[in-house]
Amino acid sequence: MSEYHAPLKDMQFLIHEVVGLEQITALPGFGEISGELVNQILEEAARFANGVLSPLNWVGDRQGARLDGTGGVITPPGFRDAYHQFVGAGWNGLTAEVEYEGQGLPRAVGTPVSEMWHSANMAFTLCPLLTQGAIEAIRLCGSPALRERYLPRMISGEWTGTMNLTEPQAGSDLAALRSRAVPEGDHYRIHGQKIFITYGDHDYTDNIIHLVLARTPDAPEGVKGISLFVVPKVLVNDDGSLGAPNDVRCVSIEHKLGIHGSPTCVMAYGDREGAIGYLVGEENRGLEYMFIMMNAARFAVGLEGIGIAERAYQQALGYARDRVQGTPAGGSPANRQPILFHPDVRRMLMNMRARTEGARALAYYAGSLMDLAEFHPDEAVRRGHQARVDLLIPVVKGWSTEMAVEMASLGVQVHGGMGFVEETGAAQHLRDARITTIYEGTTGIQANDLVGRKFLRDRGAAMQALLAELDEEMQALASHDHPEVAAIANRQLAAQHDLGCAARWVLATGSTQPATVYAGAWPFLKLTGNVLCGALMARSAAVAAAGLAAGTGDPIFYDAKIKTARFFAEHVLAECAGLAQAITEGGDSVVALTEAQF
Repeated sequence: MSEYHAPLKDMQFLIHEVVGLEQITALPGFGEISGELVNQILEEAARFANGVLSPLNWVGDRQGARLDGTGGVITPPGFRDAYHQFVGAGWNGLTAEVEYEGQGLPRAVGTPVSEMWHSANMAFTLCPLLTQGAIEAIRLCGSPALRERYLPRMISGEWTGTMNLTEPQAGSDLAALRSRAVPEGDHYRIHGQKIFITYGDHDYTDNIIHLVLARTPDAPEGVKGISLFVVPKVLVNDDGSLGAPNDVRCVSIEHKLGIHGSPTCVMAYGDREGAIGYLVGEENRGLEYMFIMMNAARFAVGLEGIGIAERAYQQALGYARDRVQGTPAGGSPANRQPILFHPDVRRMLMNMRARTEGARALAYYAGSLMDLAEFHPDEAVRRGHQARVDLLIPVVKGWSTEMAVEMASLGVQVHGGMGFVEETGAAQHLRDARITTIYEGTTGIQANDLVGRKFLRDRGAAMQALLAELDEEMQALASHDHPEVAAIANRQLAAQHDLGCAARWVLATGSTQPATVYAGAWPFLKLTGNVLCGALMARSAAVAAAGLAAGTGDPIFYDAKIKTARFFAEHVLAECAGLAQAITEGGDSVVALTEAQF
């Protein structure tokens, strides 16, 4: 078992040289942010992740969260103290508005910091992750009174937040929600049960602010009749002090495959007189508001996938450096070497490294676009960036989490039989990664969202604009002086052609053969992820080649970036033609069997 060490060089390379921090610091309100300041923040975050959160990852997995016998949840040893260190250092409000006592830093900076938390201890990090989503929903949709009452304490970390969507009969189908909200004066009485509520109860803070979906008495059927409510665990008096406990309780916590340190709660609202809740925004617009939290959470879950993949890679690499077994191909039996020298182990490690770096580049790019979409002074520019963010979110979530499961599995494989033994820690990464493709919308939901809402709805406009930019960039790199960069760009152009052909087919077929098109939704998302990550890997290789030519930076690091991008181009982009074929020719076979034939 090994501890996590934040890949600061790669993070700083992406922020400064690939994504371009200067375009973010040029935005209103960010002018005082310098490259030096960003590096200091990342270094401090790395120290906290490496020294405080990472050692607790194993503890959380082994001991888990538990009920205390009275309905309260006790988190694993060390978690509560780590949380107070976390909020005491100001990490909880890193990107929150200064108006509410946040630090006001851009997402371009918050994104790598969040990745570190997920790598170091995903179970711990789920609590601030959900709090950030609740903060966003209240900030953007809540009344001034709700914002004033709850945001400062949630941003500081004095209180935490949750999302309450799922019910026993309503998983992803939110139209089936039954929780009720009965108006009573300036508030509502909430009755119902919610399941799978991450950090629905814990011992970190005195209050938990639940955001709960429920129906009012006269609400229409289906998703159009859902409203969103703030339901505090403990009621808050007019002077801001804590009052009586609300009619909210944790009934039980789930026994899960992984993330044992994170309590996943069954929550009961209104077992007695009804839990007091406060309407967010307008009635019957709850699903719209909840999607603000959902999009923030989906992006964050994509970072979870990247974080776990990075940690699995680090552990597998450390084991491969130490484990001496057999004679590598072409080696001498008299000179035994670690398994790192076996070509197939190299293949697995390069696969883990390249895909993780590609996913990281895509997430950091998306994070920078979020800043541009919110803070750019030109409204038309903001709309354009937001359209691209909307296109990328399901890819960041779906591609990165599926990648994480595969890479964590490869990490176990590198360990061989020792990976199947829990004491090495390799299996924990696989168990923890498995949930990331499921919650906040399964991979299938992400793929359907990409095809339906993000692609077909605008007739492919956002995708076509992105591909046009990438084609122009790769055409220029295809004649690059560095032969490896040129070769990477040419392979990337071929992959972009595959995506373009698949996209045109989806556009032409979507209205007439929807089942056939949606049967290829996951290959379409995977193809899109391969192409976007590949483009950013090609850009990284070109930047690294320029650094080598100029003699700036670390030549070993730059050379490794080029070689890793080449591996991505030769191994990952090689999948693109097959994915395009599965999209355009394979849909009928997906739906060919009758129910009886299954």
